[in-house]
Amino acid sequence: MEKGTNCFPTCHTIFLAWTWFLLLSWCCTGAEITCRSCSSPSPSWPSSSSRLRQEQRQPPPPPPRGLRSWPGGRARGSLGAAASAEPEPGAEPGGQAGPRGAALGAAGAGGGAPGGRGPAAPRTRRSTEGRRALPAGGGRGVPAAEGQRGGRAQPRGPPEDGRAARLRGAEEPRLSSTTFALTGDAAHNQAMVHWSGHNSSVILILTKLYDFNLGSVTESSLWRSTDYGTTYEKLNDKVGLKTVLSYLYVSPTNKRKIMLLSDPEIESSILISSDEGATYQKYRLNFYIQSLLFHPKQEEWILAYSLDQKLYSSMDFGRKWQLMHERVTPNRFYWSVTGLDKEPDLVHMEARTADGHTHYLTCRIQECSETKRSGPFSRSIDVSSLVVQDEYIFIQVTTGGRATYYVSYRREPFAQIKLPKYSLPKDMHIISTDENQVFAAVQEWNQNDTYNLYISDTRGIYFTLALENVKSSRGLEGNIVIDLYEVAGIKGIFLANRKVDDQIKTFITYNKGRDWRLLQAPDTDLRGDPVLCQLPFCSLHLRLQLSENPYTSGSISSKDTAPGLLVATGNIGSELSYTEVGVFISSDGGNSWRQIFEEEYNVWFLDWGGALVAMKHTSVPIRHMWVSFDEGRSWTKYSFTSTPLFVDGSLVDPGIETQIMTVFGHFSLRSEWQLVKVDYKSLFSRRCSKDDYQTWHLHNQGEPCVMGERKIYKKRKPGVQCSLGRDYSQTVVSEPCVCSQGDFECDYGYERHSNNQCIPAFWFSPSSLSKDCNAGQNYWNSTGYRRIVSNNCTDGLREKYMAKMEKCPGKAPRGLHILTSNGKLVMEQGHNATFIILMEEGDLQRTNIQLDFGDGIAVSYANFSPVEDGIRHVYKSAGIFQVTAYAENSLGSDTAVLFLHVVCPVEHVHLSVPFVAIRNKDVNITAVVWPSQAGTLTYFWWFGNSTKPLITLESSISFMFTVEGMNTVTVQVAGGNTLIQDTKEIAVHEYFQSQLLSFSPNLDYHNPDIPEWRQDVGKVIKRALAQVTGIPDEQILVAVFPGLPTSAELFILPHKNTTERRKSNEADLEQVVEILFNALNQNLVQFELKPGVEVVVYVTQLTLAPLVDSSSGHSSSAMLMLLSVVFVGLAVFLIYKFKRKIPWINIYAQVQHDKEQEMIGSVSQSENAPKITLSEFTDPEELMDKELDTRVMGSISTIANSESTKEIPNCTSV
Repeated sequence: MEKGTNCFPTCHTIFLAWTWFLLLSWCCTGAEITCRSCSSPSPSWPSSSSRLRQEQRQPPPPPPRGLRSWPGGRARGSLGAAASAEPEPGAEPGGQAGPRGAALGAAGAGGGAPGGRGPAAPRTRRSTEGRRALPAGGGRGVPAAEGQRGGRAQPRGPPEDGRAARLRGAEEPRLSSTTFALTGDAAHNQAMVHWSGHNSSVILILTKLYDFNLGSVTESSLWRSTDYGTTYEKLNDKVGLKTVLSYLYVSPTNKRKIMLLSDPEIESSILISSDEGATYQKYRLNFYIQSLLFHPKQEEWILAYSLDQKLYSSMDFGRKWQLMHERVTPNRFYWSVTGLDKEPDLVHMEARTADGHTHYLTCRIQECSETKRSGPFSRSIDVSSLVVQDEYIFIQVTTGGRATYYVSYRREPFAQIKLPKYSLPKDMHIISTDENQVFAAVQEWNQNDTYNLYISDTRGIYFTLALENVKSSRGLEGNIVIDLYEVAGIKGIFLANRKVDDQIKTFITYNKGRDWRLLQAPDTDLRGDPVLCQLPFCSLHLRLQLSENPYTSGSISSKDTAPGLLVATGNIGSELSYTEVGVFISSDGGNSWRQIFEEEYNVWFLDWGGALVAMKHTSVPIRHMWVSFDEGRSWTKYSFTSTPLFVDGSLVDPGIETQIMTVFGHFSLRSEWQLVKVDYKSLFSRRCSKDDYQTWHLHNQGEPCVMGERKIYKKRKPGVQCSLGRDYSQTVVSEPCVCSQGDFECDYGYERHSNNQCIPAFWFSPSSLSKDCNAGQNYWNSTGYRRIVSNNCTDGLREKYMAKMEKCPGKAPRGLHILTSNGKLVMEQGHNATFIILMEEGDLQRTNIQLDFGDGIAVSYANFSPVEDGIRHVYKSAGIFQVTAYAENSLGSDTAVLFLHVVCPVEHVHLSVPFVAIRNKDVNITAVVWPSQAGTLTYFWWFGNSTKPLITLESSISFMFTVEGMNTVTVQVAGGNTLIQDTKEIAVHEYFQSQLLSFSPNLDYHNPDIPEWRQDVGKVIKRALAQVTGIPDEQILVAVFPGLPTSAELFILPHKNTTERRKSNEADLEQVVEILFNALNQNLVQFELKPGVEVVVYVTQLTLAPLVDSSSGHSSSAMLMLLSVVFVGLAVFLIYKFKRKIPWINIYAQVQHDKEQEMIGSVSQSENAPKITLSEFTDPEELMDKELDTRVMGSISTIANSESTKEIPNCTSV
């Protein structure tokens, strides 16, 4: 809606795209225009979120879902996802198009991507071939000297139509105009224009050559006019002949203050002017500006956002800058709002804090250190979700995959936005916050290409449905566009395109969405023939897309200065069509319509709407425009140039009094920029007198009361060619109406039924509105109705439908809930856990609250006031804790329980597997995690090529391999937000043999006892065995054990594909074993570890039976297991007998005692609850066998001794 556009009307820029596509770059210094004729390769389209009204700022970069808005009638703030899309190549936007397709960009408030850089205007790769201007005499006549006007030979373009060609020789009405060529800038493909207006005759134009291949500006020229565009002076020498300018900014509060930005590819600097661009001062910058935000009141105060997401502030119009924050979200920073924020230099921002989360912060521009910042919302918020708009602040918080929206009205504490219970929004956009009310578009769980419109109460908390299934689409930047338009000049009137039975139809409301109806089609067409169109089967349908460029009128327009006058493009029929095009006008606020053109035209309002100017939207050159003085009932054709012009854009004077229009374009495909100044003062013969006015009564299909008022407007009589002038004031006579049922909408929780009555929805309990009410206080008890905000009716049904004040009833606690501030049920040990307690019903001031954290600590509060911001607690041990909340007052009690997992982040996992396994027999596999007491962990096991894991809570698993060969085992361990992994390989065979190996003592000296070293040495031993014996590598596997002295196990594997012939090949395997043993016993197997260090490999004589297979034979590993059992039994006896004399036994006993104390209160408080003790964790000997080992320094010791001195890793208590 036009009210949504926050671009200052006197600040303009043009963007002429030399492709077939529209590039948008909002900034209130102006919109850019890029000539589309220079090249036409397929561009790379930017993707951007929809933009929120942001005072004087460039559009945001593309967000992950976030708060967004549109200029004009589209949503000015969006909560939720910002999807992106790429328009199809060749799509041509609205606006004036030359033969090359001149595309017009958009104007915005205070900035845009400088030179098309950065996220705000992503670089578009295009060819620059064919952009050079033709040489002198190249079909265009002799070029004029720089600054020369007229007098140059100009080619005659193709006629606009046959009739126009025939009339050229005859007299025709002509508007007073002058043409100026920006000589020497023919190669420049972008221009930015600033026209101050308000009786200022100064116009600034910055032309640029933007190289799409390099992504930067390579040339620029600055032009200035002091006579409304009749002549221009080139100012390159005043800004520096070698300075390349990329952007132009203008202070919104003082149009005399100009700021130019140089292209950062060459240098980072700004040029400042305080005399409307006559002189400049240059200042160097140590950062690259991406966007600027000017203060709405203080002309010297500016915020600058850099390419590396840092926010800077200046209090002297950019001469000096101060860093405010280093991690600010793009386009999510705002100046204070006068009358709401206490300090005028307060800045609202969304930024990442040291904890990595996104927060809403505020600080003053000169006091923004970390200690000076404040957080009005205590919890973290979603990225790109902060919107500060008028009296409201919106944020979004997503927990458990569901978004929750919060609003602060007039800087009060945040409250949760209440939509109907089962709307379950996927996306939300704030459309309007005008007149102390929020208009929002919500895409619900069952919608894909439509949105539902909701309207709020004054505080923006309670929303009710206004209209279902409103059409949405993707904008040129990938933003979501809602087909909703607010008519300017008259409050309460909206137009919307709604999807009905797969057809798009246009509806209108005169009471802010309470009632909607179809548009009545015109009675006759342009030829005066009757139009057969009967409601509801046929009606008028309009395109509701506003122009995001001030140099085209868009598909629909209305003005505050011309109430009741609407011009729109559309069609008559059963649904909206994009092929049948016509232009329609309404003079009575949308009650009745007339067709004025059968093709697309841009229409502008002149002199307070007393005259209309139309220019054909076409790709051929034109030289005429049409003017109407009777609200489009008749038109007069005027020529504005002698030579047809490829029109790139038109700029109507931003002031009201000067009555000047500037048309931008080219005479030929490669001509220079042509600026045609059109002065239409001659159209008005005199100043208007009292007899030139008439009255107009606003009505809704004959009903004189609109939004509770009767309004009478004064406007010029149709056909009178008089000018209103600057002292014109719109006299409005207004008187209130008696309140009727149409002045009230359904209150929150109520739905309108066919009998026009508001009935409670099935999910809503009317008594729930008093849940926040305390005994002894009063509350407003709804009747199911509420008067429409801004409706001024009096008496009548007002008393019947207004809410009644009643005493607050006492209530027992009900609906008690406990949750964590971040919505997660996992917390790291030693970190703050913040618990939020909510209660659906009950007396908050007289209800006692008790919270038991489950670790032996509990807190109590007399009422809910101290717990509104959450209750913080730090857990000093890992485990699962039952957190219990208990609420009680004199009328009853309620309980809520939450189970919280407190974990210590896992840092390392080691997968312990056998080197060789027997097919079709279970194998035990263990994952050893460090630290050992990390809390509750989840294990994911993958075996071989399986795509689905086995999931366990235990660190061990038994598995049977059915396929021979090398099998992969992978384990992933999840604890809290950490996920770690380890992978091992197991050789699986039907049978095999093994033998323990030992080495000459010199190997121990060079053994660092780490896994990588053991793997490499194992490969060396394997190669040495194969080289001495000639046995193939695939039949030998060597595994070096951890610890000292160095030892290993040799596995002799059967030859490939011998399993089916096992009996006949067992003899062959025995023969291989014999060869290996002979070589080992004769000390033939040795390897050089490093120069001068020869290591000899021996057979360990401890093995009694080296054969291992699936038959009755036994392996050395089996014998070692038997011996280990004997040794363990002996060790247990010695420990029991002499435990008081063994110091490390006492150490582990103490650790066990401490850990049992830490877990008291977890999960269950009963005495019979199981306790986690040290015995349930891996003992030191097992840790050593599983490679969680450290090197034993000093003298060589036995494996048993090195294991007994190792400490068990544990998470440090805080």
